[in-house]
Amino acid sequence: MGKRGYHHGNLRQALVDAALRLIEEKGPTGFTLSEAAKLAGVTPAAVYRHFAGREDLIAEAARQGYGIFADVMQFAYDKGQPSALAAFESTGRAYLAFARRYPGHYIAMFESGISVNHSPDLAAISAKARGVLEKAASDLSQHIPPEKRPPPQMVSSHIWALSHGVVELFARNSPGTRAPFPPEDLLESGIGIYLRGLGLLPPDN
Repeated sequence: MGKRGYHHGNLRQALVDAALRLIEEKGPTGFTLSEAAKLAGVTPAAVYRHFAGREDLIAEAARQGYGIFADVMQFAYDKGQPSALAAFESTGRAYLAFARRYPGHYIAMFESGISVNHSPDLAAISAKARGVLEKAASDLSQHIPPEKRPPPQMVSSHIWALSHGVVELFARNSPGTRAPFPPEDLLESGIGIYLRGLGLLPPDN
């Protein structure tokens, strides 16, 4: 196998791409740096010119994932404008779409055990992604009287947790589980119930 990373002048990215493939196939702890190096077409020693170890490599995959995630969330938010409700619901659906389209990045971000504080760059880009959902929650909750209004961070965290739960249980083929309904329907109905509880949607008749 030729050393594609060197020939292309971007060994660092070749290693990240190799790690993403291995993460999808074996999980974040199921591969070695030697396997990533082999898949990228370089020697194991070459990895250490760019990464201190496997954790650093996975953290870079997570950082890139959060960058894509932030863009996806921002696009979803903008697409829903000028309706605060449509923008909020759109960001929830974007979470599910991201997990399906970028499974390697998703695993690196949320299932690898890598802290978002692993590096300043990772912390900054993850905060940017969370900020989009918090902005959507803030816009939506403006109609709630101030004395009854939950903090936007709480609302966005609830929706993030709901979205993450649907992804983990029913959209990523967890062993032994089967979705009783399509994941999209589960997420949409769950968000609807939550928003009705806040008085942001009319009750079902």
